[in-house]
Order: sequence, then structure tokens, then C-alpha cells
Amino acid sequence: MRKRSGAALRAACVSRGHPAAAPVPATAAVRLDKWLWAARLFKTRSQAKAAIESGHVRLNGARAKAAREVRPGDALLVRRSDVECAIVVRGLAHHRGGAEAAARLYEETAESIERRLEQRARRQAERTAGIAAAGTRPSKRDRRQLRAWQTKGQH
Repeated sequence: MRKRSGAALRAACVSRGHPAAAPVPATAAVRLDKWLWAARLFKTRSQAKAAIESGHVRLNGARAKAAREVRPGDALLVRRSDVECAIVVRGLAHHRGGAEAAARLYEETAESIERRLEQRARRQAERTAGIAAAGTRPSKRDRRQLRAWQTKGQH
């Protein structure tokens, strides 16, 4: 049996009417955890499910369950570490594809992009100023500086 490349295999599946290769109709819906994984917002479906269950993903402003169905036009608020992304669903996918295909599945709002860039600039400024990131342990140098500052007022 001859081995086929990915593109040739997909073309063969489409020509035979294989359900996995067919595009998702606009009226259809996909599970939220599956969509987050297919859109490459999370590396695995179990990570997407854990984020949903812990309240880091909101669908149309409300908490959702992993099995909740996503449709084009839905608004998602996804929080990863200290970064929050507001996105609008533009397409559906049952399978994880390449980065280009994933980028076509959603659109990040302008306010979200602006907020994310401001957070990045603030973190870079803090890093260059020598301020430790919030939630991290102070380094040995930071502890020495803090101790010196605290004892400075006592003498």
C-alpha cells in the first residue's frame, strides 16, 4: 500500500465524502472544549476542560461547561495566567488543524489586543526596572534590598 501525504489523504477523504474531512456547516455547533483545542488556545482538550471547569473561560458572559455548544458569533473570554483574551467565534472545527486554519476560527477584539499589549509593555518595564513579577518569590538580591530598606529606617 502506498503511503499518502497529509494533503493527498485529506483530498481523498473529501472526494469519498468522509465525514471527518467535510467542512462544518454554519448552522452546526461544536463542544466548547473541542473548539478551544481546535482553535489552538489550549494544547490538549483536557487542559481546555480544566480551564472551563475552573471558570477561566466564559461563553457570552456566563460560566460554561465543557459540553456547551459553540456557534459562530459567540463571544468568549479566555484567561490564561494573567492574560485575558476576548474573542469572537468566526468558524467551527471538529479537528485540530494547522495554525493558519486555527487563526480563521476566531477573531480577537481590538480592546483585548490593546489590553494585552499594555500588559506586555508593563511586564517588560517591570523586568527592566528590577521589580519582581507579582506572585513570584523575591530573589536573594531582592531580599537583601528589602532588608536594607527596612533596617534603614530603624537606625
